[in-house]
Amino acid sequence: MSETKRRIRTIGVLTSGGDSPGMNCAIRAIVRSSLREGLKVYGIKRGYQGLINNDMEEMTASSVGNIIQRGGTILYTSRCPEFKEKHVREKAAQILEDRGVDALIVIGGDGSFKGAIAINEDFGVPVIGIPGTIDNDISGTDYTIGFDTAVQTAIEAVDKIRDTAQANDRTFLIEVMGARSSSIAIKVGICSGAENVLLNTDNIDYKQISDDIRRGLRRGKNSSVVIIAEGEKPGRSYDVAHVLEDMHHICSKVCILGHIQRGGSPTPNDRFYASIMGQTAVQSILEGKTQNAIVVREGKVMAVPLSDCSEKSDHAMNEFIGIAELLSI
Repeated sequence: MSETKRRIRTIGVLTSGGDSPGMNCAIRAIVRSSLREGLKVYGIKRGYQGLINNDMEEMTASSVGNIIQRGGTILYTSRCPEFKEKHVREKAAQILEDRGVDALIVIGGDGSFKGAIAINEDFGVPVIGIPGTIDNDISGTDYTIGFDTAVQTAIEAVDKIRDTAQANDRTFLIEVMGARSSSIAIKVGICSGAENVLLNTDNIDYKQISDDIRRGLRRGKNSSVVIIAEGEKPGRSYDVAHVLEDMHHICSKVCILGHIQRGGSPTPNDRFYASIMGQTAVQSILEGKTQNAIVVREGKVMAVPLSDCSEKSDHAMNEFIGIAELLSI
């Protein structure tokens, strides 16, 4: 056994920020991979808040039985703004030391990774990050856990709404999540055959939208669907609907999908990548990597510097912008 393996005896794992389907798959892989290596694992409840409250318990193989198909996170999650304070991180590092936790795996988004970087740089805690967010908006990775499930959930909803749109000769504006990310809107728009996709940064061309809807009517369509990224806060679609009706005489119905996109059983894709990323995280710790993220690049799972993934980024689906409108003629 290598020197690194003798030194690492106990791993802690937490989920932080917004939940995403597939987090349980990653937790399961981390626990079982660790146990196979003869390591102890502590599950830390409710993210960094649970860490500073010393709310953790040792996990066994049975602790993660029958969870691979479950959404949410069995460790629960929260946001912990006070973790930005150095004295709070010092308390967390001391708790880890007192519990004998030699390394920490953090499943979450860019804010969670910033906390992991800080506790590593300030107090030398070895950390590994696994990107988990439905928005697919973390720099340094092509894919984040939960994105595929959120898209699938939204597409199923859009398909149902199309049925009623067609039955009632209506235009629907369907709002999907993505405060600063276009990924869900782009993929849902293409996969659902939407007539238009409005991204969170768009200066909206209302005339173009109304022209596209009327073009469909002229060729015999009796309904239309427009996918809208929510932007900084939910409800943006109502403003769009008002302008379309007042200025362009297009009547529409608004449907905000909201948090339904966060829940549900993870898709096979999310289960697969989350499981591989969890196992790779444990292996990276045993190889002596102390500040890395486990990412997907060009379909391959790999470890990269955690600093690569510490910012929000809207890069993942940008090459496909405009495809939905192109295919909706």
